[in-house]
This record gives sequence, structure tokens and C-alpha cells, in this order.
Amino acid sequence: MSEEVTPFRYAIGIDLGTTNSVMSYVDLQSDPDDPQHKVFSIPQLSAPGVVEEHSQLPSFLYQAHESEVAQGDRVLPWSDSTSALVGYVARSMGTKTPLRLVASAKSWLCHGAVDRRSGFLPLNSPDEVEKVSPFEASMRYLEHLRDAWDHQNPDSPMAAQDVTITIPASFDPAARELTAEAAKEIGLRKLTLLEEPQAAVYSWVKALGDQWREHLQVGDIVLVVDVGGGTTDLSLVAVTDDGGNLSLNRIAVGDHILLGGDNMDLALAYRINAKLNAEGKQLQPWQIQGLTHGCRDAKEQLLADGSIESVPLVVPSRGSKLMGSTLRTELTRQEVEETLVDGFFPQAAVSEHPMQQARGALTQMGLPYAQDAGITRHLAAFLSRQSNAAGDLSSQQSGEFIQPTAVLLNGGVLKAPVLSNRLMDVINGWLQQAGASQARLLEGADLDLAVAKGAAYFGSVKQGKGVRIRGGIANAYYVGIESAMPAVPGMPPPMQALCVAPFGMEEGAEAEVKERTFGLVVGEPVNFKFFGSAVRRDDQPGTLLDFWQPEELESLPDIEVTLSAEGRAAGQAVPVYLAAGVTEIGTLKLEAVSVEDGHRWQVEFEVRTQ
Repeated sequence: MSEEVTPFRYAIGIDLGTTNSVMSYVDLQSDPDDPQHKVFSIPQLSAPGVVEEHSQLPSFLYQAHESEVAQGDRVLPWSDSTSALVGYVARSMGTKTPLRLVASAKSWLCHGAVDRRSGFLPLNSPDEVEKVSPFEASMRYLEHLRDAWDHQNPDSPMAAQDVTITIPASFDPAARELTAEAAKEIGLRKLTLLEEPQAAVYSWVKALGDQWREHLQVGDIVLVVDVGGGTTDLSLVAVTDDGGNLSLNRIAVGDHILLGGDNMDLALAYRINAKLNAEGKQLQPWQIQGLTHGCRDAKEQLLADGSIESVPLVVPSRGSKLMGSTLRTELTRQEVEETLVDGFFPQAAVSEHPMQQARGALTQMGLPYAQDAGITRHLAAFLSRQSNAAGDLSSQQSGEFIQPTAVLLNGGVLKAPVLSNRLMDVINGWLQQAGASQARLLEGADLDLAVAKGAAYFGSVKQGKGVRIRGGIANAYYVGIESAMPAVPGMPPPMQALCVAPFGMEEGAEAEVKERTFGLVVGEPVNFKFFGSAVRRDDQPGTLLDFWQPEELESLPDIEVTLSAEGRAAGQAVPVYLAAGVTEIGTLKLEAVSVEDGHRWQVEFEVRTQ
């Protein structure tokens, strides 16, 4: 029997990161026993007029003033002039003029309290600086990757390949939809979204080949800790038996925690600012912003090279008249290690969870960063909340927290041994106190490139050439149902939550809740209320909750929509039942189906302007 040939030449994996984006690929038509698997070198401007190739494309966009960069200095191999400066040139120029720099677009893309299609980045920049939306910035990065690929592969354009883009496991449905739409806007037709921790596991499996089975056994619980530039992502993967073969099952994911390298850079900048203040030197807020970018570069140098003890820093200024003189200082290895190790990876008990402080009534618009910078405390909360996640997949007894037997690290932050060692010390301290064996650190992953590599490898897995991680959706999803009751002064109608998509629902699966009928208002604006849960693992479609603990369900952004009346009177309540499904790219869809004639209204997981 002849071997089936894939219609795609390449499986391309894109890690669309908060701080850096990476692209990898597998030649699907090469030797199936040893497919070519490479990281794509991305041509980009490293400075005006200078094109270099790097394995990473910094996820920054710089809105240059027309006098800053001449048209001839914007030339790329595939374009005479680019309007958007992205990559290393943007990151470098933004260090000097931070008010023109778009950063953390990915974090904004999952911020449900803003209109993610509205142009407001760079945040708080002057009116003359062109603004872009988080959606558009993400699309610009993808455009650059597409153009770079197409320039080097004119006979195999990206639009005709099997592309996988990675996202945080904790992305809400709207952020997933927006990521997929950005990819479709640049012409990508065959697209899959893959959770970043799963991609890291795929990369580890690919790096070890068949030997990965020698490092894991049935009953193992693998904790994946991914600390990147903008987020901390936590997942659990169980190792099970599947007909005599080892199988991997993703059993839990953590909350979306905006805590990572960006927070660390800011902490270092404030430490340097305090040092300058002690010398009688005062910095303005915009200078601290620029100093933050300088601390990021200095931190990376110090953590990457153990022979360097300090890195000089130049504080940005607008001229000697304003500053008196250019300020110069330095960031030392001791300052970095003291700030990051104890500040972000404190020695905490497994019972110590993130501290929440009362927020002020008024606050500036910004990202909803985690209030507690202690990553180990967030990890303790996750493991405690998921104490029963393994169910019958592991022999360990239920206790105060689920006890991982192996740990896989990912993300540029954890490349530093001083940070990864502290993290493992804390985890193993918890296990020792619980009377459990020490967790093994799974070696062999490239923490900067693993996610993109794993995404590309996943493309070949879909062709039946590798080990697939089972998982489905990472949360159960619910739609809010207003209870019908007489009006009571000062009391809103009680809200119930109807499960429409259970935890682990697989791609392509659908569920209908025909046993419950509701009234759907058409022809006028209405609000849909949604909830997600990472801990209610047994609820099935149709389960109706009239009470839940605050930690059981998380409110998702409301969806405001006007559904077509389809020949009915505006404001009419049409009897419907609900149906939900998971699309091929892993996003959730919800439909209301008319009991009378079968007409379907689809509710898009889109964000409303707030």
C-alpha cells in the first residue's frame, strides 16, 4: 500500500510571544523517520538601514517620527519600504523613545476590559503618535513572519501550509478568536491554535525521540511552568496507559497570570531609580519607562553570561538642558539576583497563596497585572486548587495539593539557573513536607525556542507521525440564565449558570442541550453573560447551577449583540435550545436553535467596546 502524501509541504509553528516571536517548521514530505525540523531565521531591521537574521523577532512595534528614519533605511528584502518598524529595530529605538513603542500587545489582546480592536497603543503617548490596536499589532508581527517566509519560499507560500500558532492555555475564548482572526486576515487558510505548555511538552518529546518514555512512567504528573515575558502559564499533564503504550493527557491549566519578565524589568528599574534618588538624582516617569527597557537588556546579559558582574545603563534624556547632564549608572549581578530571586520566587509554604489588596476607586487604564509578584505563591494556589485534578489517572492520594512527579520548565525567564534552581527547591520543599518523592526536572528543552519547535512538531503529529497530547478545552464553559421571579426592590434577578461545554471537550465535538428551553430576545441589543471554570470537571452539558463558590466560576467579558429578527418582531422572545461546539482551531462557538423552525443564531465570542 502506498504511503499517503500530505497536501502540505510544511508544518509551520509560530510562537506569537509577548516579548519575542519565533517560527519553526517541519518538512512533511521529507524522510518520515527523520523529518527536517528547523528554526526559521527571520530577516529584520536591527537598526535603520541594517538587515540581519535572528531566530527571534522581538514583539515590538515602533511608531517612528517621519524625521527619525529615512525611507531608504526601512528597506527589507521583500519590500522597498515598510511602514511598521517591528523586531529588533523597534525594541532598540523604543529604549530611547518609549512613548512611541508598542509593547505587550499579546497581553492587551486578552484584556477583556478594553476594546481590543480600538487603536490606543502606545498607551498614554502624545496625540501625534499613530495609535494601533492590540489586534492590529499582533497582525503586524504575523505579517512580518509571513513575508519573511514567502520571500525565502516563493514556491511554498505560508498561506498554503499547515500553520499552528501557540496561545497561553489560559486565553479566554475572545482572545482565541482574535488570534485566529488575525491569522486569517493575513491569508492563512489552514490554521490550528495550540496551548503553549502543550507545545513545550511536544518540543521535549521531539528532542528526546523515543527515549522520552524512559523518563516518564504511568501515573506520573508533569507540571509545566512557563514564565515568559508577559505571563506565567501553568499546566498539568498526566501520563497514562493506552493499550500498553504511554499516553499524555493535559488535565489542568492555571489562570491567566500577567506576571513575567516585564514585571521583573520594571522592578529592576525602580531599584535603579531608588539608587539614583539616593544620589540626589530625580527621574521623570517617562525616563523610568525608558530605563525599564534598558534594564531588560542588561538583565538578559547578566543572566546569560556568568562572567559579567555589571552592565552600564544610560538613562534616556531630552537634552542636557533638561537633565543637566546625561545620567549613567549600572545594573549589577547582585542587584538582579536579589531583586528577582527573593522578589519573584520567594520561599513560600504551599499554603501561602497570592495576596490580594483592595484596589483604589480610580486607576489609570492599564493591563490587569497580578497584584502579588510571588510566582511561587501563584504556583502553590494552582497546585492546591487542582488537588483532585488527576482523578483515577494517578495513584497518588488526594491531599492538600496535587503532587507533581516531574517538572518541565519553559520561557526565557527560567533560562537563568539561579531562578530555575530556586523554583525547583521550593517545589521539592513542598513535596518533602508532604512525604512525597522529589520531582524530577525534565531536561532537554530550549526554553526560548521550545514553543515554536513544539508547534511545528505538532503539525507532523496531526499527520500521524508522533505522540499526541489529549486534552480538549481547558475549562468548562457556562452561559448565564436570568431566573424568572417577581421584582424585588434593590435586588437583581438571581443568575444561574448553564453548562454548555464541559471540560476536555475535543475539537470538532458538539453538544446540544435540548432538554431545556429558553427565550432568546431578537432584534434589539442584549447581553450574554459567560463563565468559565478550571475546577468543575464533572459538569456535563445541561447542568444548571443556581449556586457556586466564588473560586469555582470565573466571570468572562459580557457579549453585547443584536441578533437578527429573521422576520420576527424586534424584542420578541423566541423559544430556543442551546448548542455548543469546539471548532477545528480550538475556539468555542455557541448557537441558539429555534424550537419552532430550527433557525440558528450564532453568538460570537467577541469583545464589546467599554
